[in-house]
Amino acid sequence: MKPMATLGLALVLALGATGAYAQSQEADATSKEFIKTAIQGNNAEIELGTLALHKGQSGAIKQFGQTLIADHEKANEDAKAIANTVGVKPPDARVVTIGTLVKLKAQSGNVFDRSFIEAMISDHRKDIRTYQEQSGKNNAVGQYARQALPTLQKHLQEAERIHQQQLRETTGRR
Repeated sequence: MKPMATLGLALVLALGATGAYAQSQEADATSKEFIKTAIQGNNAEIELGTLALHKGQSGAIKQFGQTLIADHEKANEDAKAIANTVGVKPPDARVVTIGTLVKLKAQSGNVFDRSFIEAMISDHRKDIRTYQEQSGKNNAVGQYARQALPTLQKHLQEAERIHQQQLRETTGRR
């Protein structure tokens, strides 16, 4: 395929994806608060993924950090578009659970890896519950939540797999 044709196809696909969110521009207060929180959560995952890239000891932690950055940057683009659609000003600041960030910054090596993956499991379980609640809504925010859920579930599964691998390595079982 020629480069211009590829670019044209990409634009058509991007516009089509944006149109999927245009189900309804009406959003209740809960949906509006959710989309702001989703943006903040995406920012937190990007920041924590970056921390994992720099401080992670194992290749699995570094790779998971890279996955978090890429997936949550994409999710944040979508979430910010939805926020604009429903009349919410997207928050600018990166908000991370301060306790988690401080704790992780103070750690290194295997201790960092273990604490990081445990935090990711906890965060993703909580996020999945919240996204599932919003996914039932017939508005742009509900559509965003439905579309983001599989990625969050994939992150949880990967974090749980890495955690199990860490436990096996700690106990010496393979």
